[in-house]
Amino acid sequence: MKTLNLLIRFALVGFVALSLHSCGLLGAAGLSKQGLSAKKAPANLTAASNTPSEMLDHSSWTTLLQRHVNEAGFVDYKSFQEDKKDLDTYCGYLSSFQPDETWSVQEQLAYYINLYNAYTIKLILENYPTASIKDLDGPWTKAFVPVGNKNLSLGGIENSLLRKMNEPRIHFAINCASFSCPKLLNEAFTANEIDAQLNLVTRDFINSERNEISENQAKVSQLFNWYAKDYLANGTPSVKEFINRYSDVQITPETTLEFLEYNWSLNEQ
Repeated sequence: MKTLNLLIRFALVGFVALSLHSCGLLGAAGLSKQGLSAKKAPANLTAASNTPSEMLDHSSWTTLLQRHVNEAGFVDYKSFQEDKKDLDTYCGYLSSFQPDETWSVQEQLAYYINLYNAYTIKLILENYPTASIKDLDGPWTKAFVPVGNKNLSLGGIENSLLRKMNEPRIHFAINCASFSCPKLLNEAFTANEIDAQLNLVTRDFINSERNEISENQAKVSQLFNWYAKDYLANGTPSVKEFINRYSDVQITPETTLEFLEYNWSLNEQ
């Protein structure tokens, strides 16, 4: 029996080790979507059915972002602390909803992206000052995000909901409070503008200093390594083909992708 218990423990340790990577570290909470709806986005998101009007009001989030996030996407956490009550109110507003099948895919995408970003800022403010989100205890595995009567982790929102929605551009919309992350857009994502916003952040990231792209050399973010299979959605043949769709400089088919070291320092102004 003792030997069996040891084998089980080693197996569990190995499983967890394989599960931990990137901004979306997977844990028990992160492995389940808690029964929440996450519709698959079509290849052409604008062709999906739209709601007559947006269900949720994200304007207070836009106000906070424009007050404390600069054009480069870096956050003034010190000044953000002065508006923590307003952030808590917005987070509470989001948590009062529970997405279901009546929501459009656009509404769900905007909701889950804003949920991830707002609660990430909330987590940093509750532990500020900190040099890195990775210095915190279980930032992606603790189920501290209420959604209706459910409780999710940040890893759960990313891996079990957003990544299941067949929309690879979400990787450039969610921000894990680190220097190498895609910049935090200083406006809320909304159902009516989600497709244009996802195009904006994807193009912005790929053509930013987070990547070094020339015709015959491509040193790119670890996001293209960690989530490689996500970029093959809707028949995209390769990660390079996905990058070329948004890059100002086209990578030749013969070019091998190299992956840059990820900088986990806080994305602070």
